[in-house]
Amino acid sequence: MQHDEVIWQVIRHNHCSFMAKITTGNFCRNPYNITGVCNRSSCPLANSRYATIRDHDGVFYLYMKTIERAHKPNELWERVKLPRNYEKALEIIDKHLMYWPKFLVHKAKQRLTKMTQMRIRMRKLALKTREKIMTTPRKEIKRESRREKKAETAAELDKSIEKELLERLNGGLYGDIHNILPEHFNKILDENELHAVSEDEEYEEEPEIEYVQGYDDLEEEDDIEDFGGFAIDESLKNNDDASEDEEEMDSVDGKRVKRRSESAHQKMEEDERRKSKKKAKVLVEVEHEDASERQRATF
Repeated sequence: MQHDEVIWQVIRHNHCSFMAKITTGNFCRNPYNITGVCNRSSCPLANSRYATIRDHDGVFYLYMKTIERAHKPNELWERVKLPRNYEKALEIIDKHLMYWPKFLVHKAKQRLTKMTQMRIRMRKLALKTREKIMTTPRKEIKRESRREKKAETAAELDKSIEKELLERLNGGLYGDIHNILPEHFNKILDENELHAVSEDEEYEEEPEIEYVQGYDDLEEEDDIEDFGGFAIDESLKNNDDASEDEEEMDSVDGKRVKRRSESAHQKMEEDERRKSKKKAKVLVEVEHEDASERQRATF
C-alpha cells in the first residue's frame, strides 16, 4: 500500500534522482512536475492524486493520476487531448478536475497559459527572418585548400606523363607491340578518326563537271509542207561531224586539220548539189464531189 508521507520523507531527506540543488533553491527535473519546484505539494512521486499538462509536438495533453491505478504502472496516467482554443481547453480542465484540490486546478491552468504563450512566440519567431551567426572552421578550410593543391599537381603530372607516352607511341619508339588499356586505345582511335575526317573535308577536291547529250527521247515532228527537211537535217549532221573532226584534229596537228576541213567542205558542197538535183516528187490527188474524175498533179 502506498503512503505519500513516507515517500516524501525518503525523497526529501535521503536521495532523489530528479532533485537539482541550486543556490536559489531546489528544483525538480521530473517531466510530470507541474511547477518545476521540489516541494511536497508539487512532487509527482509523493502525491497519489496528481494532475499536470505536457506538450507532444505542439499538442497539449492533460495527464491525471489516481490511487486506484497505483498497482498498474503501465496504466498509471490518464491522458486527455486539449483543443488549440484556449477557452475550450480551460473548460475541459474544469470538467475533469471538478472535485480535485484547488491548488492542482490553479497550477494546471497556469501551466496551460504559459505553454500557450510560449507556442505563440515560437510561431512568430519561425515566421520572422533572422540572421544566423556561424563560425568559420579555419582548420577545415586550410585542409581543403591543401588537398586541392595536391590534386591539381597530381592531375598536371598525369597529363604530362600521358602526353609524353603518346608522343613516344606516335614516334614509333615502342614498335608494334603495345600494352594499352582498352579505354585509352579506343580514345586514341576516335581522336585519329576525327582528325582524318577533318583533313579530308579540308582537302576535298572540287566536283568534276560533265556534259551529257540531251533531248534523246523527244520524237521528231513531221512537217508535211516542208519536204526538204530531211536533206537539211542530213546536211546539219554532216556539218556537226565535220566540226567534231576539226576539233579533234586541231589537238593533233594544225596543218592536217586545215587540209581535212577543206576536203570536208568540198564534199559537203558536192553532196548538196547532188541532193538539190534529186528532189523528192510529191503526188497530189484532187477529187470533186460532183464528178467522179480525179485530177493528179506532180510537183
